[in-house]
This record gives sequence, C-alpha cells and structure tokens, in this order.
Amino acid sequence: MAVINRELCRPKVSSYACMKVCPINRSGKECVTIFLDKKPVIDEAICIGCGICVKKCPTGAISVVNLPEQLKETPIHRYGKNMFSLFRLPVPRAKSVIGLIGPNGVGKTTVLNIFSGELRPNAGLLDSEVAWNELIKRFRGSELQNYMKKLSMGGIKTAYKPQHVDMIPKMYKGKVSSLLGKLDKNKRLDSIVSSLEMNEMINKNISSLSGGELQLFAIAATLLKDADFYFFDEPSSYLDVQERLVVAREIRKLVEKAVVMVIEHDLAVADYLADVTHILYGKPGIFGVVSKPFGVLVGINTYLDGYIKEENMRFRTESITFNRRAKSAKKTKLFLDFPGFEKKFPGFSLKTEPGEIHHGEIIGILGPNSIGKTTFVRLLAGKEKSDSTNKNSLVQGKIDSVLDGLKGLRLAYKPQRLVLGKSEETRTVREFLSSSSKSAFIKENKRLLFFLGLEKLLERRMGSLSGGELQSVFIGSALVQDYDLLLMDEPSAFLDVEQRLRVAKLLRTVTESEEKPCFVVDHDLQFMDSVADRVMVFGGEKGVHGHGEAPVELEKGMNSFLKELNVTFRRDPQTGRPRANKPGSQKDTEQKRKGKYYYT
Repeated sequence: MAVINRELCRPKVSSYACMKVCPINRSGKECVTIFLDKKPVIDEAICIGCGICVKKCPTGAISVVNLPEQLKETPIHRYGKNMFSLFRLPVPRAKSVIGLIGPNGVGKTTVLNIFSGELRPNAGLLDSEVAWNELIKRFRGSELQNYMKKLSMGGIKTAYKPQHVDMIPKMYKGKVSSLLGKLDKNKRLDSIVSSLEMNEMINKNISSLSGGELQLFAIAATLLKDADFYFFDEPSSYLDVQERLVVAREIRKLVEKAVVMVIEHDLAVADYLADVTHILYGKPGIFGVVSKPFGVLVGINTYLDGYIKEENMRFRTESITFNRRAKSAKKTKLFLDFPGFEKKFPGFSLKTEPGEIHHGEIIGILGPNSIGKTTFVRLLAGKEKSDSTNKNSLVQGKIDSVLDGLKGLRLAYKPQRLVLGKSEETRTVREFLSSSSKSAFIKENKRLLFFLGLEKLLERRMGSLSGGELQSVFIGSALVQDYDLLLMDEPSAFLDVEQRLRVAKLLRTVTESEEKPCFVVDHDLQFMDSVADRVMVFGGEKGVHGHGEAPVELEKGMNSFLKELNVTFRRDPQTGRPRANKPGSQKDTEQKRKGKYYYT
C-alpha cells in the first residue's frame, strides 16, 4: 500500500524526485505519474515496494508499507488514490458501551464519520459508488447489518463529544447556562449539572473556563442531545480522577436508549467505562484495522501484549508492562529548596508548603481540578505573581518568579491548554519548534523528534494538527529549550497509550541523564506511576481554597490522594497496570479496611 500525504507533498521543493528515482519509471513503465492536482500518484498494482521514493522525498510525504498477510478482505473505506484505508468496523451492541483503544491516526475518526452518517463507505472502490444493499450484505448476520440499514435510510441521529475541547471558546461565546439551555429540549439540564457536579461553573462565561471545565461542558452538551448514536472522543482529558469516574457513570446510563462508543486512552477509565472493546492497529495515517470484539479486560490486556492470538497478528514488537511496585525516592543531590507560596484571587486562595527537589528528580503534582495545581506551576514559571512566600523560605516579597529571583534559573514550561495565537496557526511545526530553541534545532534534536513522532510533522501547519499531535509539539517545544528546571502541565492529555508511556520514558531519560529536575501535573495515575519519583498532593475545597503539601514518596502520596477521593485502585496481575475497583466491591472494601487505597 502506498500513501502520499497531499498536505506534505510539495513538487516545487522535490522537483518530482519520486518519479525520477522510481526503478519502474526508469524501465519505461508508469508507476509514479502526475495527478490532476499536479502532485504525484503511485500505481500500487505495479509498485515493487523498493522504498527508494520514500527515502528521496525531501518532505517525507510518501509511505510504502506491506499489509498484514492475515488481512484478506478489502477495505471498508479508502479516502482516495494513495490515501488512508480502514479495514473492518466495530460492532454496535445494545446495552453496552463499546470502547475503542489504539494509537492515534489509525481510523477512529473514520469510524465515527461512518457511524454518524457523515461518510458513506466505498469498500475501497474509488471509481464508482457502492450500493447500500451491497454494503448491508457485507455485514449479514451481525448487529452491523441492522445499523447499516437504518443508516442507509437516514434514520440515525448522532451526538459527538469532540477531542479538542480547547477550541470551544473560539467557537462559542456567552454563559455556560445559556449555551447548555439551548440544547435542553427535554428539561434535563439541572439533573446533568448536578450529576456532573458542575454547579460552580454553570454561571461562568465560556471564555473563562479551565480545561477540565471545558471538558465537562462538552460532555454535558453531548448528554443533553437526543440521539441514536453517542460518540465520546477522549472524555477524560483534563478531568481529575473522581471526575473521570463520575463521567464514566453518566455515559454508561446512555446504553439504555442508544449505541455508545468511546475513545479513551486512560486505560483505568476505559476499563471502568466499557463493556466491550475493539483494538485498532495499523500504521498511523496509512491504514487501520479494527479487531474482533473482546471483553474489556481481555481486550485491554491483548492490546498491551501487542499480539491478537485469534488472528495470529502481532501489531507491536514489544509488550507494554508496568511497575508492579511503587518507586522509592533515590535522588539525594539537592538542586533547590523551593519556598511555600500564598496567592489569592477573587473567591479562591492557595497556600503551598515549602519543599525541596533534587537533581534528576521528577515530582508529580496530584489533586482534584480547581484546587490550585496549575496556579502553583504558573507561580514557579513566573506566569503569576506570588502575594507572599513562606517566611521560612530563602526569598521574601513579591517577585515575578520566585525561582528566577532565587537563582536566575532558566525555566521550560509546557502549559495545560494547547491554545495557538492566530499567527502561530499558520506557522509550520519546524518554525514553531525552531523559535523555542537557540541551538541547531533539527541537527541536535533528531532523536527527540523521532521519539515524539514529530519528524513527519515538521512541514505541517500548526493549525492543522490534531490534539495528540499538538500536545507532542508543545512537549517538544519545552524540551528543546535551554533550561535548568522543566515544568509540564498535563502532558498526557490527548496522547494515546503508547505515546504516554514514551513521553514518561523520555521525561525520565532527560531528567536523569542531564540531572535536570522536573515538576509534572497529571491526572492519569498510570502515567504518574511511570514518571514520578515523589509527589505533592493538593487538597482543599474546589474553587474556594487549595493547599499543597510538601513532596513525599510516591506510595505514601498516592495513597493519601486516593483516600481523600474515596477511590481504590489495584494492579492487574498480568500486566501490572492500574485498575479502578468498583465502589463497594469486595476488593474495594478490603483495600479500604487495610488503608491501602493505592494499588500495591
């Protein structure tokens, strides 16, 4: 299969190098030719898969891959000549939440578009329209047959919760109550606001909402719609642990009346939320394959293993496993004694305890939303001014950045919200990253680019990136800076499972090899378990006052945090991954009795 990224393809830059180096073309046949848009196309029927054009394309626009031998059928949809293909579809099941797990770029959006009726599948035939009865016949004997019949008659009403909630303030203006009220046809707004615990934000303007509040707004708007098909794209991003479980319970209620599908990269939440899972695998941006349905436990563990036994299909070379015990703090070389802070806003106050951070150490920051975690990071970064610092600290008074004032430290900061200015939207990824680095950026950071998957995004416009791609770029932008201390606010949001673990590994490698410390805010306990040496736990009253404790060892901090939320986690015996216990279950009751809220 040959795929050409039409956005990256620039004949003026490449001078049609792919046509000139193709051995089939040089033998006198036409394998690579010029299409109507003045860009090349590859004839897959005669392409020998030599890969020379892939190596010679200066913009990295060409990919040539072999499909798995086990994949005998034709695609359910192909977007065009040398474009992305999707094989198979997930099965919509009554009374069940269907979870889709897999890397970004392998067809989850295509699945959504087909099930919502936005995209009519073409069975891979590009020159003629496939009749609905032929498509329906293809799914004979499965739940998909009835769904496709209804879809062919235009009888599907859909509700979609988008991935990139940061875009909402650019699209809508006004108060939350007013915007949600326009969708409240069945007088359910008060009930949903209460269930999602949105009372504190209901009278706010949409422009002033935090990332977590924007996520709750998008979920509430989706729940208010009367639909046959509900699709939630990453509903847990920006939400704290308790909010994730509350949202999961509300989504589960929809199965009584509709088909519900969810994309979720926090595996603890996917485990808690879904009844059935489909694994999506393939080559991002080239092709995707939907697996047979699995029970949620078997499906997630099969995905982590990277091998589907029933299909004899290995889609990842290595299994993903997790630590089975909490890390103990080993870093002892003091980098900095940081002060306590006090900061007051209208209606909210924050106080944090002083502490210390060591060379090469990562301190995780845990706590509910609206409790001051991001404010603390912004105080460290100098984005907010402290009202005062703790009297026992080494610095007194109001200064732009306590840490800058203390030692003149260079800070690299990855913000929570991935918001671009108008001028940034039109810049290429290369230009955006180069503006963050004073070094010979591309030459010195090739390994970093590869690790974050940015090498093929360099010529893309920032405004065209997905949420996961944008997150990777923002992480890369922080890491290429010359810094002494790294500040990362929710780096796992919008990343898929494999990307999250790669970022966790990357952060640990960078901090330990360069002996530069890092503060990380995140709500994914699996990610935090992988990345943090110690943690700071934030508590208090949401939206009213917050209190940040001094850093403590991972197990002690995690146990304290989960106890405050009254939630217990266990480790899966096969993979070591965290799993949320059902409230009131035998395991939940047993762990609470022992005071072991943190999975051991």
